[in-house]
Amino acid sequence: MSLDLIQFYKACNPSKTIDMANPEDRQYYIDFSSVRGSDLVRELCRTITLLSGDEPTCQLFSGHIGCGKSTELFRLKDTLEHQGYHVVYFESSQDLDMADVDISDILLAIAHQVSENLEGAQIRIKAGYFGNLFSEISDFLQTPLELSGEAELSVGFAKLSARTKDSPKLRSQLRQYLEPRVSSILDAINKELLERANTALKAKGKKGLVVIIDNLDRVDNSPKPWGRTQPEYLFVDRGEQLKRLNCHVVYTIPLTLMFSNDYGRLSSRFGVKPKVLPMIPVKTRQGEDYSKGMAMLREMVLARAFPKIPSEQRFELIPELFDTRETLDRLCRISGGHMRRLLMLMYSCLQQADPPFTRDCLDNVIREYRDDLLGAITEDEWKLLVQVVNHQHVRGEEECQTLLRSMFVFEYRDGDGRWFGINPALEETRQFKKGTLELNQSLMG
Repeated sequence: MSLDLIQFYKACNPSKTIDMANPEDRQYYIDFSSVRGSDLVRELCRTITLLSGDEPTCQLFSGHIGCGKSTELFRLKDTLEHQGYHVVYFESSQDLDMADVDISDILLAIAHQVSENLEGAQIRIKAGYFGNLFSEISDFLQTPLELSGEAELSVGFAKLSARTKDSPKLRSQLRQYLEPRVSSILDAINKELLERANTALKAKGKKGLVVIIDNLDRVDNSPKPWGRTQPEYLFVDRGEQLKRLNCHVVYTIPLTLMFSNDYGRLSSRFGVKPKVLPMIPVKTRQGEDYSKGMAMLREMVLARAFPKIPSEQRFELIPELFDTRETLDRLCRISGGHMRRLLMLMYSCLQQADPPFTRDCLDNVIREYRDDLLGAITEDEWKLLVQVVNHQHVRGEEECQTLLRSMFVFEYRDGDGRWFGINPALEETRQFKKGTLELNQSLMG
């Protein structure tokens, strides 16, 4: 069977997330849980379906941007829907400016997306408190937001989001108005929206409502005027309010919070330990090739090219994609098990040539990627990078921000817990080899 080049090009689009409810997408999905150390989607699902009783749950999910969180959250959505839950999944970046987020923004975004989704399921929610709120906001901001007659509730939220997302001045004015009303807004969301939704959904035979809020891990780490970073302010200082929603909720949170001095307070606020999705290991912590991780990454590449072919037959088709098996292995290894990066490298190869890709083509793509990384690393960061790789630990928020968020270091899991390894594209550089040599000499001296 020959390769469908157009379909392969689409399947390698790094900006596209696999939606497990879509049969076309499902054929590209590879379950990496066996090499990631645990099945986090299963754990999230069990908390909702088995451990909660009839009580609402609130869970936190984190990991590198691009490591596959959204794909796993779509798997969670699909699993829960098959078990009889009504699931609202949305990307918070649709409603929010991630450089400037406050608690009221998140609550209104949730109310907007949930009301819109329910209306699509023929569940109408009367405006009530929010009808009055929109009228008051309209007067306060001197901008039309009122709901006319039979207008649906989501329309008011959509108008508000459209008016404020791209206007920092309006957003600031709105927050000043809403801050004293946050408790009332929460009560209204619970009583007028979520409780009514749960009642209506159970009347339709559903087990309950689950809201999955993706992309909040992309909130900027910038400081608020009083010094707290946005993630600390939203999830630690205001975490009690985010937890109060009267339905099952899953929030994605920035990875930096896992290394914050406030991590203990974060876990205490939400009453749960955040779950972190690690990379796919291509090596062991001892530096040896990890054959199982490499095999699954090969499978991911081949599934994008030959989704209709049975898994066990795909390896015979490697010559249609690469000049040698070693070229495919180099692609998988240099990705470090970062799923989006693997797709981006393949996408770049496709932009340069048709398959089968040669080693020279792949090395050109890798060189460009490595040069982009090198341009961002300072001398001090090189020293820190070498030390972290030597100890295989990242300590504190500053190291996380410098090395993890910048994709210089990746996080993995094995039987002994978590460990950190250098981005393989940097491991080959003269700067890293020089830094490693100098560190070893200082340790011996």
